Amino acid sequence: MMNRRPARRRSDDAPTVAIVCDFLTDVGGAERVVIAMAELFPEAPIFTLLFDAKRLAPFLDPARVRPSPLAGVPRFMRRNRFRRYLLSFFPRAVEAMDFSGYDIVISSAQSFSKGVITKPETLHLSYCHSPTRYLWDWHAEYLREQKLSGLKLRLVQWLTSGLRQWDVLAAERVDRFISNSENVRHRIQKYYRRDAVVIHPPVRMPEHALAKEHAGYFLIVSRLEPYKHIDLAVKAFARMKDLHLVVIGDGWQRAELEKVATENVEFLGYKDDATVTAYLQGARGLIFPGEDDFGIVPVEAMAAGKPVIAFGKGGALETVVEGQTGTFFYEATPKDLKEAVLRLITMERNFDPKKIRAHAEKFSEASFKKKLAAFVAQSWEEHRKEYA
Repeated sequence: MMNRRPARRRSDDAPTVAIVCDFLTDVGGAERVVIAMAELFPEAPIFTLLFDAKRLAPFLDPARVRPSPLAGVPRFMRRNRFRRYLLSFFPRAVEAMDFSGYDIVISSAQSFSKGVITKPETLHLSYCHSPTRYLWDWHAEYLREQKLSGLKLRLVQWLTSGLRQWDVLAAERVDRFISNSENVRHRIQKYYRRDAVVIHPPVRMPEHALAKEHAGYFLIVSRLEPYKHIDLAVKAFARMKDLHLVVIGDGWQRAELEKVATENVEFLGYKDDATVTAYLQGARGLIFPGEDDFGIVPVEAMAAGKPVIAFGKGGALETVVEGQTGTFFYEATPKDLKEAVLRLITMERNFDPKKIRAHAEKFSEASFKKKLAAFVAQSWEEHRKEYA
């Protein structure tokens, strides 16, 4: 039997859109991309592997979310620390999602959601936060963090090897890639042999956020997990006991960090957006000690007019301007971070909060939505002509 092309669409038909992402269990940078996509395409359902309705309800209508059967696992299993026990189930779950009724599928992918299966006439655009880091450039570091040995180590190596092969095949199912930074675009080229257009992720820019004064403390806003390297800041401030560090965020490393922290380091746990903005306004500067694919929090700090002390690798190199919106440290050691903090203090008079805010506005939600909408429209027009 001959293969037949799908029925021709009328040119004035609006395409139907679906959004798919890996997880909706927290409110971090990847989740904010999905939230912005949902606002841009208000009729689109949102498919995901794991979903925490309680945490996401203030940002997304739970009625729009189509969680996979895996979302029924106990709540503790949805946390980052325990997801490793579900790794072998995620590829099958994402492949089982049905997108046969949609013209355009937009995946917001850190790992699995780019592997959805779509019909030839369906356009699949993947906003890639990064090629799956624990399978590729951070694989060795990931294995060290698991502190495995013997049979358990060999089992995890076997599992990640299989996932790496699936990850490459999954990337081939994408029609067009979008990367969240030049940093990620290069990794997409290296690991997937695909090109990508760069659209920086959306960053909250509250109009009232700009603040010219500070309350004297330095600030971290982050998940408290090893790859974020919050321990560098805790150890650095142990050497600067006359300075105050406030840490906002939660994660499975929190208890470990609190044990080694000195009295000048304060842990506040998870805080809502309004509280985070208030703490950004009062901060002397933001500390961003890890390497991130893009790094939304430094831009949120700059939106409040605050300078950033960032590790000089990854996406921060695309957002922080040395001497104008912050400063860098290039060795991942408490000593280098301490020197950067003291250097920023000597530079404080050089930082203009209004200019820092103006720089941050290049990465606003409005800018993200405008660029993404244009890219989707152009891609759909070109794709549609192939099936006209």
